[in-house]
Amino acid sequence: MTDTLLSVRDFSVVYDVDPPVQAVRDVSLDLKRGEILGLAGESGCGKTTLAYGVQRLLKAPAVITNGRVVFHDASGEDIDVNALDADEMRRFRWDKVSMVFQGAMNSLNPVATIGAQLDDVFEVHRPGMSKGERRAAVVELLEIVKVGAQRYRSYPHELSGGMRQRVMIAMALALRPQLMVMDEPTTALDVLVQREILKQISALRHEFGFSVVFITHDLPLLLEISDRIAIMRDGRIVELATAERIWNDPQDAYTKTLLESFPRLTGEKGMVLR
Repeated sequence: MTDTLLSVRDFSVVYDVDPPVQAVRDVSLDLKRGEILGLAGESGCGKTTLAYGVQRLLKAPAVITNGRVVFHDASGEDIDVNALDADEMRRFRWDKVSMVFQGAMNSLNPVATIGAQLDDVFEVHRPGMSKGERRAAVVELLEIVKVGAQRYRSYPHELSGGMRQRVMIAMALALRPQLMVMDEPTTALDVLVQREILKQISALRHEFGFSVVFITHDLPLLLEISDRIAIMRDGRIVELATAERIWNDPQDAYTKTLLESFPRLTGEKGMVLR
C-alpha cells in the first residue's frame, strides 16, 4: 500500500462568468496517509475552490477544465475520482472523504435533535444497521468528540458554538473516512474554544489515522498543527514544504510576506512575527 492517500495532478478550475475567472491553475500535490496538510493563502486565492473541486462539490458557474484526482484507498484500490458516476460519488463522499464546511456549526437543522441528525448519516449510508445499532453509534460519536451522550436529545440552539462544531466533526467522522477536509473549522470561535477544537482534531487524527486537509488564512495556526503546508496565491501553489521549513526557511517571497503580516503580541510597535 502506498504512503500517498490522494494524488492531484494539473488540476484547474474556471468560473465561467464574464470575463472568466481562473480560480485554480494547474495544481499538483500529494497528500500522505495520516498527515495534516495545511492550505493557506489570502481570501480569494483558490484554496476552498481546490478543496471542493477535488471532491466534485463545485456548482455552476465553476467548471473543472483540467486535471486528474486519484484516491489511493486503504484496500489497495486506486479510485479515479473524476470517473465516478453520481451513485458512486455519493458512496465515496463521507465514506472515504468527509468535509467540515466553512460555517458548518451554523448549518445544523434547528428543528431536529443532535441525535436525529447524526442518526441520519447512518440511516442513509449504512442501511443495514438497526435502530439500536445506530443509536449506539451516535452515542459513541458524541462521547468521542466530548459532547457527551446527554446531548443526544438536545437541539442545536441549546449548544454553544464550540459544541456545535464538535457535532459537525462527529458527523464528518461517523463513517470513519480516510480523509477529512476542514474549511476554516474554527472561524468565529473564541481563542480558548479554538484551542480545544484543534487539540480534539489532532487527538482524533492520531486515534483513527485519517488524513486532514486544513484550510485557513491563519498561517500561524497552521504552523502549529500541520505536518506540511501548501501556500496558495492566485490559484497556484507557490510553496509546499514542512511546517518547520516554512517557518525557518521560506523560499517564496509571498510566503515571507504572509509570515511578516502577523504582529507579535509583545514588543515595540512595528515589530513583526519574524
